[in-house]
Amino acid sequence: MAKLLDRVFSSIKYLKSLAVALAITLIASQIAVMPALATGVYEMPVLAAGDRTWVFDKGEVLSRSSESNISSVLDNLAKQTGKEVRFVTFHRLDYGETAASFSNKLFEQWFPTDAEKADRALLVLDTVTNSAAISTGEGVKSLLTDEIAQSVTGETLQVPLREGDKYNEAFTAAASRIATVLSGEPDPGAPKIVDNIQVEGTFKKAEETDRGSATIVVVVLLVLATVIPMVTYFWYQGFS
Repeated sequence: MAKLLDRVFSSIKYLKSLAVALAITLIASQIAVMPALATGVYEMPVLAAGDRTWVFDKGEVLSRSSESNISSVLDNLAKQTGKEVRFVTFHRLDYGETAASFSNKLFEQWFPTDAEKADRALLVLDTVTNSAAISTGEGVKSLLTDEIAQSVTGETLQVPLREGDKYNEAFTAAASRIATVLSGEPDPGAPKIVDNIQVEGTFKKAEETDRGSATIVVVVLLVLATVIPMVTYFWYQGFS
């Protein structure tokens, strides 16, 4: 009987240790993945003088054809007016960062002097939250006013995104509107919003599902580590 109890208690200790080890591994893996997805200003490429790269799609949401078309619009704008606009997408921000703070920091990093900032603008978008911001130099503000800039980020971009994450459509429209305004033409305004009644989905996102599954696995392992040895012990007791 003593040997049986020793085996039962040894099994309990082993299963508990195993469950704890697995729980720590799962939790650590969840924590390790999140920072890896974040984007900071320090990860952005250095923009050299005369660089004619107009789109940095780090969020990987634009098709090649859309990126090419947008780049063509912005390149023509630069040639005709001397005003340069760049688009940046990224997937998730560093902790505590916002689209506005990221945009301002990157704008400062790429164009450190007032002279370099003057005729330049930068539009950024976080593809996780779809939050966007625009930073502009003094030479651009007279045409691309703060009011128009807010309308671009809050309406021109957001309407297609709310309709189903239509990033290609959103950025194409934003490029066209900004280019029109900076060319000295009247602002075409934001796209018309069509009210559609939609039932909010109850399905969880992939990230939520993964985290929920990990939590369930941990709980099940801990329960099994406690219950199985107890059942085994009482089962042996019933035959002793």
